[in-house]
Amino acid sequence: MKPKLAREKAAIVLSVSMLNHIMKLTACSGRSATYRIVHDSFFPRTMSQREKLAFRLGECRESRELCSRHCVGRVEHSWDSRRFSEGEKNMRENHEVTTKQPLLDEHGELREPGWSRHLVQQYDREAIKAPKWRIKEWDYYLILGKNFGAAFTISDLGYIGLQSVSFLKFTKEDENHKGVWQHTQSVIDPFPMGKLKLPSDSSAGDTIYTGKDLELRFTVKEGERHISCHYLAFDGKKQFDAEITLQQPPMETMVIATPWDQKHAFYYNQKINGMRASGSITYDGETFTLDPSRDFGTLDWGRGVWTYDNTWYWGSGNTDIDGHHFGWNIGYGFGNTKAASENVLFYDGKVHKLEDVTFHLPESGYMDPWKFTSSDGRFEMDFVPILDRDANMDFKVIVSDQHQVFGHMSGTAILDDGTTIHIKDVLCFAEKVHNRY
Repeated sequence: MKPKLAREKAAIVLSVSMLNHIMKLTACSGRSATYRIVHDSFFPRTMSQREKLAFRLGECRESRELCSRHCVGRVEHSWDSRRFSEGEKNMRENHEVTTKQPLLDEHGELREPGWSRHLVQQYDREAIKAPKWRIKEWDYYLILGKNFGAAFTISDLGYIGLQSVSFLKFTKEDENHKGVWQHTQSVIDPFPMGKLKLPSDSSAGDTIYTGKDLELRFTVKEGERHISCHYLAFDGKKQFDAEITLQQPPMETMVIATPWDQKHAFYYNQKINGMRASGSITYDGETFTLDPSRDFGTLDWGRGVWTYDNTWYWGSGNTDIDGHHFGWNIGYGFGNTKAASENVLFYDGKVHKLEDVTFHLPESGYMDPWKFTSSDGRFEMDFVPILDRDANMDFKVIVSDQHQVFGHMSGTAILDDGTTIHIKDVLCFAEKVHNRY
């Protein structure tokens, strides 16, 4: 007779292949076990996979001692051993793409879904097989200072172009504005469908929009980016000007290539965090100066073909810790993410890959505290909102419900080598967006 399958209390494993080994061991022995997450990088290169498994299962006193020293980011779940095969099937692969190649194949589908540290897959608008009105391309920059922020967007969304500028103040009540305040103003252009000629690579080329009241330019040079904005009638008849330089030394980024569950639909996106910001913003006669020792810019560079109805969650932040940059990018809802998620940590120009991160939004409203948890225990945060930059639009066919919430993040994150990062009250944002367009 087959041994009775015992119920397991096991931790999610970093390596999918390990699930098979654990299932065989526990099913044959009929006993329960606690599986500890220990990344392969913690073991000597000479150690075999069987020895690593023994250490992870803690089969002897020495194993338990080693695990207690090296096991970081543990997160335990109740798991039935009879569901191991299902768990293996559904577990995210987090496949890293390292081969330089065209993004799309001859059929207009992704060649290799996954994540990467740079744009190793080349985007080519001409290779897309979907109609032009379904192609979406954008460059979005967010700059956060000590008590203010600004966002700049140039986008070609197929049947509409949306060029947008936001200015945010996080100061207490003053003579000009009562407390925290923001204003977003956009220009809508019908049916651009490629006329803006957004670059096919984030590392070169200028992104430019010139309209009646708005001049917006993003330029890329060796080791830096420059944002120039002149809005003649921003928030009524007030003038808004910005000249901002972002330092971009050699650094890793987050790149994700995921398909949607629809023919010819895909999402190709790069997040560049940790660019130290200098320059200034002038609004309504007041100048706001950026300090590169503490202030940062982030680029959200996106190209793809989207499905009509989507809800996504995204969060990002940067801070300086004793002269070292630390940041994060978290989110989901961007296509079929079975191949990889876009959850990462940034530290001193290096990317540290995370597993799943969950946004816990309060039912009571967006301005109440949020929580963030992770399946690998490496991103555990509390978020206190101070401003909801909400935008709602309902034209029946085109609907948008956006809540980009700014606030302060506190908690712990764990790098790939086990180093624990503690942060407190870091100004950042997290958002939930539902679009039908």
